[in-house]
Amino acid sequence: MGGVLVLTGAIVLTMSPDRPRAEAVAVDNDRGTILAVGTADECRRAAESARPVRAGESAPAPVEERDLSGVVLAPGFIEPHSHPFLSGVATQPPAHWIAPYVGYPTWDDVAALFTRLQAQEPAGAPLLFNGLDRLLQEVGDLDRTVLDGFFPDRPVGILDNSGHEAYVNSAAIDLIGWPDRQAPPDPVGGSFGRGADGTSTGRASELPAVMTVLQPLMAATITHPLYSAAQWYATMARAGITSTSEMTYSTAYLKGYEALASVPDCPLRISLYHMSTEPDADKPLSTPIPDTMLRKQGIKLWADGSPWVGTAALSYPYLDTPRVRDAGIALGPAGESAMNYTRAQLDALLDRFAPEGWQMSFHVNGDCGLDVVLDAYERALREHGLAGSDHRWRVEHCGGARAEQFARVAALGVHPSLGPFQFIYWGDLLDGTLFAPEIGSQWMRFGDAVRSGACVSFHNDGSVSPPLPLLNLQAAITRRTPSGAVHGPEQAITLDQALAAHTIDAARTLHREQEIGSIEPGKLADFVELSADPYAVDPTRLTQDVQVLGTWRGGRRIDLDAFLAEIVAVDPSQHAHLGVPHQKCC
Repeated sequence: MGGVLVLTGAIVLTMSPDRPRAEAVAVDNDRGTILAVGTADECRRAAESARPVRAGESAPAPVEERDLSGVVLAPGFIEPHSHPFLSGVATQPPAHWIAPYVGYPTWDDVAALFTRLQAQEPAGAPLLFNGLDRLLQEVGDLDRTVLDGFFPDRPVGILDNSGHEAYVNSAAIDLIGWPDRQAPPDPVGGSFGRGADGTSTGRASELPAVMTVLQPLMAATITHPLYSAAQWYATMARAGITSTSEMTYSTAYLKGYEALASVPDCPLRISLYHMSTEPDADKPLSTPIPDTMLRKQGIKLWADGSPWVGTAALSYPYLDTPRVRDAGIALGPAGESAMNYTRAQLDALLDRFAPEGWQMSFHVNGDCGLDVVLDAYERALREHGLAGSDHRWRVEHCGGARAEQFARVAALGVHPSLGPFQFIYWGDLLDGTLFAPEIGSQWMRFGDAVRSGACVSFHNDGSVSPPLPLLNLQAAITRRTPSGAVHGPEQAITLDQALAAHTIDAARTLHREQEIGSIEPGKLADFVELSADPYAVDPTRLTQDVQVLGTWRGGRRIDLDAFLAEIVAVDPSQHAHLGVPHQKCC
């Protein structure tokens, strides 16, 4: 496109305290950056004065003006915690996404899909499912004999919505190659279900075991993993997201991320967080892709598990209710026994990575887990001369955190990235079914986190939940779940605070606030077009009255059809290895 572009007629929500609203933006399309923000005349003057004369040309570059009347222009939403590649592989065809909030609210709905696919798919062809939620869908005991009843003759694998459990049938066990269907010894940090005779029940728990049972199925099922990932990119862009992260990065994914970033209409900038278990996790990223599109930012670790399968490190018990019993969750409390690492192991890992300057990021759901992580952070920050510095080490999710913990998070300079999806989809169960109301109603303490002074960001943690920033905003400002119930209204925050958590504060968490997160001169021209002003609608109807119309990256309005066409044309054999995930988080 080139030259200078002036966008006029829009309501511009800048997320800059100096000028929160404007009516026009001038963009340098050669650099993909913002020249000016203000009135239409101010932006026109800035555009005229900034017109570059290109090499070999005598006249300055042209100024184009585009009328965006009726559009609200905001900074592109930022999803600071996601898994874009694996989300695409696990949810997009040929995989089947069976989460309760994407069309399968009950086990009967899932069972009906199983029956239909068994009848219509080629005999013996493997099937892969993602998103089963035993709590929300009210699934009873699930083992290979249950799956064999649906699929007696084809390999089938199901990834639990939490990512911390998987279920396979007998044919899948045969595909894996376990002699006499006997599971091997449990890997460190994981376990396999075993019957009284020692044979596999088809159930695997925690990441090392989950990946062991699912990798052969994914390798046999996913035909074009790069295109699967591109479909998730497009899903995120349709929700208004222009920047995100990969929180389970392995070097094996580098070529895939480079291929996606190389096409003109790629809609997302990616910040990589390398899994601490990888041998080269402490090494810098080497890539020809511009740093603005793909950069390595930090290191990712998993402190505990998931509240939905009973593996979060919590100081309080689950309630003894039918839902909890049917899901096979021990009442607990599990406390520190649910930790994936000992304190000594955490210290050793932090001692390895902190001297290299990497930003640390811990998955942690339970309050006991957060105590341990903050203790380890405090020691490492002190030992490595980082106390009081702008390190921005992170804690992820923090759904079961206690109120006073956020003050300590803020005091240490730690950034909490909260997952509103936990409140949105599980909020009705959390309050009185899973936990006592004084705990469950307060789950995902937006208000306490913001009041602590910490820099709070929001995420959806794809593929655990659909990437829907507007729904996150609505939940955070209303504390209302999709059922209409309100839980913990004292944890509500303002629209200003919620919007910051998906824009400028999310950019700060990614160490990118000088580039993205607000509409200000000098920053990258990444925008989301909205159909209405979020400040002018009923907060309880925000997702109904405000729609995403499109996104811009670097001054270019993204054409998602072109993007997907560019990727589907890539030879899938170049990226076949990417159909086998190396780890999963949530």
